[in-house]
Amino acid sequence: MASTAIDTDSLGASSDRTHWEWQYLDLMRRIWEHGDERVDRTGVGTRSILGAELRFDLADNRMPLLSTKRVFWKTATREMLWFLTGDTNIRSLCAQGVEIWTDWPLDRYRRETGTEISREDFSKRVVADEAFAQAWGDLGPVYGKQWVDWAVYEPVAIEGHEGLFRKRPKGVNQVAEVVASLRDNPGSRRHIVEGWNVAELNAMALPPCHKTYQFHVADGKLSGLLYQRSCDLGLGFAFNIWSAALLVRMFAQQAGLEPGELVWVGGDVHLYLNHAALVEEQLGRTPSGAPRLEIARRPESIFDYRIEDFTVVDYTPQAHISAPVAV
Repeated sequence: MASTAIDTDSLGASSDRTHWEWQYLDLMRRIWEHGDERVDRTGVGTRSILGAELRFDLADNRMPLLSTKRVFWKTATREMLWFLTGDTNIRSLCAQGVEIWTDWPLDRYRRETGTEISREDFSKRVVADEAFAQAWGDLGPVYGKQWVDWAVYEPVAIEGHEGLFRKRPKGVNQVAEVVASLRDNPGSRRHIVEGWNVAELNAMALPPCHKTYQFHVADGKLSGLLYQRSCDLGLGFAFNIWSAALLVRMFAQQAGLEPGELVWVGGDVHLYLNHAALVEEQLGRTPSGAPRLEIARRPESIFDYRIEDFTVVDYTPQAHISAPVAV
């Protein structure tokens, strides 16, 4: 498509290739220049590749915040803390001014009611009207529900009624179990938090993109690997990589370990065809700086962190780059 072509040879580059973010920019360039152009679920179209890996050293409190554009890390952190509550309704997010999940229920509301309403007005109504939020603000059993309350069904022994099952009042809390196993059995290869519950995918507003987290303990350090089945490299990645690193940092603190390395593995990694301006602008910028995350306290559990516990220092990014979200 000629309208999305970019002369990437003319874009800026730096002789200093030690900054971690060059991995990201090189991947962006590779996808834009050589990715497969495909029709996708949203109808916008993408250029994509299958399989990519990035690595980041979390030592000395370093965090993978993109410097070639501003990343609103507090918004991403609020989302992660929301996941850990197991909540699946956007009401509490909207009340904090976090709108990253609003487009999906808003799209359903417009489609099913035929009502034209702005996102701002929809969010305000979700916050103000609990009944409206219950009817229209729920996303189904997305991320947090699977992380802390994975549904479990047990057979019911009733004579003459074989094949009956009953849902446990409380499901599996994968997060709590992993924190416990990191403390009690650090050498395990089963430190995994999984979001891809096949039986419930159709009930989710969006099946999990960052679907599998695995953790690894060595030499008193905790490293984490995120497998992301689908990655919007232009918009979503910045939040995904931050949130994965944040989870490693919180798990490490709870388990009495030092942060190690974050390994990010992408499945379908793509750029949307309508993100040409974003790609051109970002590839023309040079990475710099080494932001760090300070955590003010160690709460009693992984579920007790608050947004006030986190402070980022030495973060001086270049300007934010806006681009449309494909729903």
